[in-house]
Amino acid sequence: METPTTATTMHLQIPQASSTDSSGTVTPISQHSAVLPSEAAVSTHEYPASLQSKDAQSLSATLAAPPTSSKAALSRPDDHSLAFNKFILYENRLRFYVVASNTSDSRHRIIKIDRTSQDELTVVEDEAIYSGKQMSEMLKMLEDGNKGCGGLGRARVFFGVAGFIKFTAGWYMILISKRSVVALLGGHYVYHCESTDIMPVAFNHKIDKPAEEQRLMNIFKQVDMTKNFYFSYTYDLTSTLQHNLTRSGLAPCRQWSMNDRFAWNHHLLTTAFDETSMPSAKSHWLVPLMHGHVDQAKLTVLGRVVFVTLIARRSRHHAGARYLKRGANDEGNVANEVETEQIVSETLTTPFYFPAPKDGADGKQNRRPSPNYTSYVQYRGSIPIYWTQEVTSMVPKPPIEIPVMDPFYTAAARHFDDLFKRYGCPIMILNLIKKREPVPRESKLLEEYTQCVRYLNQFLPPENKMIYRAWDMARAYKEKTQDVISYLEDSAEESIQMTGFFHTGPEPFSHYLLNEDDADEYPWRSTMSVQNGICRTNCVDCLDRTNAAQFVFGKRALGHQLYALGVVDTPNLAFDSDAVNMLTEMYHDHGDSLALQYTGSALVNRVETYRRMPHWNSHSRDIIENLRRFYANSLLDADKQTAINLFLGVPAEKTSTRTPPQRGNYQKWFKDEHLEIAYPLDDCEQALLHYVNTRGDYWIEYYRPLLFTSLGKHFAFSMNSTLKLPGCVRSIPFIELA
Repeated sequence: METPTTATTMHLQIPQASSTDSSGTVTPISQHSAVLPSEAAVSTHEYPASLQSKDAQSLSATLAAPPTSSKAALSRPDDHSLAFNKFILYENRLRFYVVASNTSDSRHRIIKIDRTSQDELTVVEDEAIYSGKQMSEMLKMLEDGNKGCGGLGRARVFFGVAGFIKFTAGWYMILISKRSVVALLGGHYVYHCESTDIMPVAFNHKIDKPAEEQRLMNIFKQVDMTKNFYFSYTYDLTSTLQHNLTRSGLAPCRQWSMNDRFAWNHHLLTTAFDETSMPSAKSHWLVPLMHGHVDQAKLTVLGRVVFVTLIARRSRHHAGARYLKRGANDEGNVANEVETEQIVSETLTTPFYFPAPKDGADGKQNRRPSPNYTSYVQYRGSIPIYWTQEVTSMVPKPPIEIPVMDPFYTAAARHFDDLFKRYGCPIMILNLIKKREPVPRESKLLEEYTQCVRYLNQFLPPENKMIYRAWDMARAYKEKTQDVISYLEDSAEESIQMTGFFHTGPEPFSHYLLNEDDADEYPWRSTMSVQNGICRTNCVDCLDRTNAAQFVFGKRALGHQLYALGVVDTPNLAFDSDAVNMLTEMYHDHGDSLALQYTGSALVNRVETYRRMPHWNSHSRDIIENLRRFYANSLLDADKQTAINLFLGVPAEKTSTRTPPQRGNYQKWFKDEHLEIAYPLDDCEQALLHYVNTRGDYWIEYYRPLLFTSLGKHFAFSMNSTLKLPGCVRSIPFIELA
């Protein structure tokens, strides 16, 4: 975990500059890095022209002068090679100054936040990029220019701005004060938010209704930002690996730069600014937070190290507590919506690319995509029709009601059209709710959902129809008439064969040699692979049964991913193996995290339950979790829902001015462009090649030349692994050269 230390100096202390870099640190700068002014042009009283221009908005024009507009946020150049991941806050009575620095402290940016106005938030962003010496000179000048209002004050280190919030009077700024590394993807670090601080922006923060302000503050803090919130400075956590690497080759309707559906602090990032002054979504000082679960572990196979990463993204739409958020809303957003991505990679090289041969006319060293990254995505979400459960009576399982009977299934139509847009065709629906019950409860939803899919399917083209599989998983387990795991494995194989999975390169050539005699039956894939379509899994809560099913899908996908990487000889993995045991634990943690977020308790029925291999204490644990779930749902969910609504900026029903969504076409409920191939293979290959040659410099965050450290401090070294070594390994300090 990284905890910032409070600096005692008034400006950055930068080591004596060398001829190559003012910070004394040699940093790789690609051809796409920003061009910095010459160090020779910088002196104590003189700055280069690029720092004095009106376009740069630097020094006297931007930072020392008072704000000239009520809301001003300048857009910054979109430079992919710069990664700012450390921030220093200086404050006085009039302004906040935030200095953003890269990993090696060689490049810096600065912004100013006005503290004189309580009603409006004024942020001025400097577009210039400074070296260490230039930033020290600027801070000296700002210290001298602000002596009348307290100088620059005490420096404070933090790791990003999570957003701004306003209750009854005045704005608050939310800072990420502690972070810890939880995953490493292609040189991109993924962090968990360990601690946050809320600071009033205005120096004289006057509150007319202190009791109401404190009440709203307490409600807001009920959303614990230190649990299951993740971020990355250089990798878009809100999108899948396939989308991030192939974005430029997709249709315009799918080329989003950030999927705000999974950015839980979207309201905090945008509500303080109007459309004309909104900072860029990739602004270096605003950090999108993803809510869900991230886990990573190492699998070692005969000396080959494979990283298995599990990322679960929870949607901010129609989010909330179990019995208060059910089914779908008018926009087609469903409750408990989670996108789960399983990334399997062999990290022979740190970034997403390999060096390519120097075969160009200019002899330039190009890059080629690393063929060692694979990804498989699946989806869970509540049944997309209107249904509710009343919690007024103190019963463990309230009756299910369908208050609105929509013969045209408008909400479901919007929901599935959005799935077509995001994932493409085909869509496989795995419905695991009960079919027969003594008192009809879940079975009501089964009939309605089956009729819904049948109605919507009749208007789709034959090649794009949704594949619907309804199976009573609970009954199959209790009656012992069917092997639950075998049935799910067959469904998983069917789904993976239909949708495919993402692989950045061709199959290993060894597969071609092994299957040369059976080339017709086992064709060799000489291109990369993409995933078009998704498997949508649900039960009534989208928790226990859904998580067990998603584990089986993940286990089947893991076999195909390891086979595509050439690690195993067959995609069929045995259950009693290190790889599957490790994946089982990862999906247990995955399911527990999602269950705690939705119901307040961990999973009740785990994978071992459906494998008929329960632990000796599983029965007592299940009783405790059921009691905990009942207590949370009955007594705590109302306050939890209020806190989530305030955090996400969901207006109260009485004060909501939102217009109802426009009614769609009853028959043509989908858009034609959404039924087109989401990820065309040829376009994706070109987009991947373009990405690794233009945007691969993100891995400079991982590259720490000449840093004196030890193996024990490296996340990749201390990561959970299938290796069982006796005793402990002593970490020896060393000089890291690459």
